[in-house]
Amino acid sequence: MVPSSGSRVLFICFVITTMTCFVAMATDNNPLQDFCVADENSPVLVNGLVCKDPKVVTENDFFTWGLNVAGDTLSNKVGSNVTTVNVARIPGLNTLGISLVRIDFAPWGINAPHTHPRATEILTVIKGTLRVGFVTSNTENRHITKVLNEGDVFVFPEGLIHYQQNIGHDNAVVIAALSSQNPGVITIANAVFGANPDISADILAKAFQLNKNTVQQLQTQF
Repeated sequence: MVPSSGSRVLFICFVITTMTCFVAMATDNNPLQDFCVADENSPVLVNGLVCKDPKVVTENDFFTWGLNVAGDTLSNKVGSNVTTVNVARIPGLNTLGISLVRIDFAPWGINAPHTHPRATEILTVIKGTLRVGFVTSNTENRHITKVLNEGDVFVFPEGLIHYQQNIGHDNAVVIAALSSQNPGVITIANAVFGANPDISADILAKAFQLNKNTVQQLQTQF
């Protein structure tokens, strides 16, 4: 039986409507209200944080201070210090998809290779000269690197391993914005050699093509 032209039109309208609804549901990642200040005391667990009652929200929920204070780089083995401003510090960031960090570097200090599993990072050099870079995914593993000076800006794509190094004889400072209220950070060496409990030394020795004793020695450092 051949469908009538009216039936065909109804079917096409149904398909278009279904596709439109699917797309709308799949991309609805934006806030659905003016703000959703995080309620740190709520026992409810959601992907993000529960909203505080807007009636009790104050200006301090959108505020923090102290980013003018240099971080302690001397007690850090790699010579850097990251001051984080995320939803844990500013509850008003909840659902807004943004955060930032201040990174201080001692001379020749590094922000060791790491990834942000939930955010792209855009970094601005406030003071000093840095070498920065990231590595593309398998199988190319292309190393993209550049030397930055004061006022320069560089982007690290979401999820890719990246790093920064102060290549000057004075302290350096950067400010970086990240596209998540809670971007997360996985420092590669810490995650691999400092896992709790340890990843088997046999596995790491084979993965990194190292002597098992060398792996065990590295594990004691993290």
